Amino acid sequence: MDNIHTLLKKHFGYNNFRLGQEEIICQIIEGRDSLGIMPTGAGKSICYQIPAMVFSGITIVISPLISLMKDQVDSLNQIGIPATFINSSMSKQDYAQAIENARLGMYKIIYIAPERLSSETFLKLLDSLEISMIAVDEAHCVSQWGHDFRPSYVEIAKIISNLKTRPVVSAFTATATQRVKEDIINLLHLLNPYVLTTGFDRPNLLFSVQSPENKDSFIFDYLKNKNLQTSGIIYCLTRKIVDSLYNNLLDLGYAVSKYHAGMSDKDREDNQHDFVYDNTNIMVATNAFGMGIDKSNVRYVIHYNMPKDLESYYQEAGRAGRDGDLAECILLFSRADIVKNKFLIEHGASSGNHSAEYSKLNDIVDYCNTDKCLRKYILEYFGEIPSFDNCSYCSNCNSEIQITDITLDAKKILSCIKRMHERFGSGLVTDVLKGSKSAKIKQMGFDNLSTYGIMSDYSKDTIRDLISYLISEGYLKTVGDKYPILMLEPISNEVLFGNKLVAIKRKIEKVTTKSDIEEKYDTDLFEVLRTLRRNIADSLNVPPFVIFSDISLKEMCCKYPTDENQFLNITGVGQNKFEKYGMDFINVIKSYLNKNNIDITKYIPKSSKPEKIDTKIISYNLYKEGKSINKIAEERNLTRSTIEGHLVKCFELGMEIDLEKEINTNYEKLICDTIKKVGTEKLRNIKDSLPYDVTYLDIKYYIAKLGL
Repeated sequence: MDNIHTLLKKHFGYNNFRLGQEEIICQIIEGRDSLGIMPTGAGKSICYQIPAMVFSGITIVISPLISLMKDQVDSLNQIGIPATFINSSMSKQDYAQAIENARLGMYKIIYIAPERLSSETFLKLLDSLEISMIAVDEAHCVSQWGHDFRPSYVEIAKIISNLKTRPVVSAFTATATQRVKEDIINLLHLLNPYVLTTGFDRPNLLFSVQSPENKDSFIFDYLKNKNLQTSGIIYCLTRKIVDSLYNNLLDLGYAVSKYHAGMSDKDREDNQHDFVYDNTNIMVATNAFGMGIDKSNVRYVIHYNMPKDLESYYQEAGRAGRDGDLAECILLFSRADIVKNKFLIEHGASSGNHSAEYSKLNDIVDYCNTDKCLRKYILEYFGEIPSFDNCSYCSNCNSEIQITDITLDAKKILSCIKRMHERFGSGLVTDVLKGSKSAKIKQMGFDNLSTYGIMSDYSKDTIRDLISYLISEGYLKTVGDKYPILMLEPISNEVLFGNKLVAIKRKIEKVTTKSDIEEKYDTDLFEVLRTLRRNIADSLNVPPFVIFSDISLKEMCCKYPTDENQFLNITGVGQNKFEKYGMDFINVIKSYLNKNNIDITKYIPKSSKPEKIDTKIISYNLYKEGKSINKIAEERNLTRSTIEGHLVKCFELGMEIDLEKEINTNYEKLICDTIKKVGTEKLRNIKDSLPYDVTYLDIKYYIAKLGL
């Protein structure tokens, strides 16, 4: 199988396969049906793309969303693998041309949507082709127990059985419980399949559950500390929340897009394009956005609301960090989210018994309430047995923890439920413990219970939180769907009548540490290479990450490759990409090293970055030579705003520099008064309050002068 290693390096730029890839590729090439359950970012697509290059015929990839097809095809064509897609977005002329090219054997891979299988014209095309493999992506869509069931997926097996020659069938998914896995095998009619589960863990993702009083404020504070170029997705449960948050972020000056089913197809397509192509950095969306968005440099995914189940959450959160670099997955939880999700279950598209949906909802509510390791909770949910209790990289494990003994409070709650004969839900139990004077409680005589008002010094939210914690830890269970009642589990007797202690953690968040590459890469060079990548991508009309991923650029900014051998050793750089773009990047790196007087012979791997002159000092010296700000920006391949920032910083440090000639001094008093009134949190707020011809440099200069 040496050939597959050659293909991996030549087309994808990797020296080694990731966990599980080589095993399943070999099984597929030997003609065995296969099912790969691999986490997002683990490289599932390579598992069918490399066999497609080995097989003599065509590989048909069934994929649920058009956007995924286009991005995958763009990426494949960039690395020298002939591919196309056939779907409803094509014109009649393009469709006819693609069909003709397929008959002529011009493609190795053709992407289609499952709905295409209902087209007689397309089925005739399949019969005329040599099909070596059919690969089913997002295979969980075939199962009604999956979180994204699609009826069209159920037809796949019938279509395959009607082909003149049955091809190899492979299926892939990132999220599948045991029941979904069995459905995939049975409903796709996989024959004695090789089943590979590499594990669901995504070690580069930091999982966090937060319960802020104000979710908008949490998000605004979070974004303040982020680089404006950082890409992130914020998921919201409803269109109304999407629109509201989008408008607020837009007013604050962020480059933001939105996406939900209430928008026109064109607006959704344009906004998705802007996000994927880095024209905007924040996407606020419902769960209608995301499946098939192959954007590798998403650094955070925030869930404004708790999703309906853990499968949905893990898939949506998994859109962060697909390049393997560190990323954050934050779930903002409130009790109102439970109510909203129950409403959506009752009024959703599915009809009949909602027990499965309520059961899944309870699982994610428990996830939000546990104080144990979040990563371990997720892995156990998907059937894994982690070897750790503490992952050291989630908000529960990565915290300064104070353990509080709540045994007495637990006894009060458990006793109250028992005295109410385990027939009521958490709302009424909370009211009794709180000592509510409602007519219902008096009518039912609960005000005569010994536990009535026994927790009156607690807020209702605190009591509900404690009840939820006891559920998540197995002391209580909920019975029923829409209006669940609380019942005691056997272990509760050990608390009520034994010596079992109950403790809860109160968490103080720690600052997470950065990876080595985050600490060491040259951020200035990174921005230069980002600009080059963007220019190339624009000229080819492809997303920037198709050229090189962020993690490839960061490695370039650590190792400063200046020849072919060095460049080919960068992760993600293959021969094909080097021939297309390598010299462009090498020339820019060489120019950067020269302009910044960086001596790479001093660079020692595993040490800090090479010594170089402070970037603002370079700008300062050029300005002192009499060069204009625009000229300096042009020479250094930086923006005017960046050079202005350098010069203002030098002024703040007391260096000899006269910026008065660059400043509109006629507005000095007005600018200073406005700064004091509006504050310095957002420069845009200051600028919007001033005459149009006041520049950002004017504002920065007077902020520095005021010492703010």
